[in-house]
Amino acid sequence: MAAEREACRAKAKVSAVRERHAVWGELKWTKISPSKQAFYEELIDVFMSFGTDMRFRCIAVDREQVNLALHQNDGELGFYKFYYQLLHHWILDFNEYHIFCDLKTNRDRKRLHDLKRCLRHSNLSATIADIQSLPSPEVTLLQLCDVLLGAASSRINETLGAGTAKEAVVRKLEERLNRRQIGPTSRTEEKFNVFKIRLSGGW
Repeated sequence: MAAEREACRAKAKVSAVRERHAVWGELKWTKISPSKQAFYEELIDVFMSFGTDMRFRCIAVDREQVNLALHQNDGELGFYKFYYQLLHHWILDFNEYHIFCDLKTNRDRKRLHDLKRCLRHSNLSATIADIQSLPSPEVTLLQLCDVLLGAASSRINETLGAGTAKEAVVRKLEERLNRRQIGPTSRTEEKFNVFKIRLSGGW
């Protein structure tokens, strides 16, 4: 499959960057430091080098607007409802999807099963082949996703420290995306999509 080939290429590129910078261990947004700034900036180049063959999408939720009563006063259920929204709006007809999530300890062990069932029922013309959780320390692309998610979150939540290595990495990403700042995007944005959900409905 083309997607599997691209995933292998991405892992090989990340491994090469690790070798050049002698950086090992798990890739994480929280691990960005001045000594590793150049390494993480080069990871941004790896992400961008794949064009739209490698895409990032995240959902931004205003916690103050979340009404837990609509989720049976269950924050975990609410989390997976938003996860559903994140995935559902980017599933295309006549495509097959294998979805990998970062391993998360859930109170209700059926969460992923229920997510898969809901996605299948609402996307009858697509194939949701599988949803499984994997430990991110063992999955390079989940680790890269953590770095990109950290960049988006820190910019949107305005938590970046001026002159820090993290700010430099975010600015590098913004420069490569040709954006003044990372923020909510339109539904059609393909490479780096930030879905700011309107809890009143609509995009």
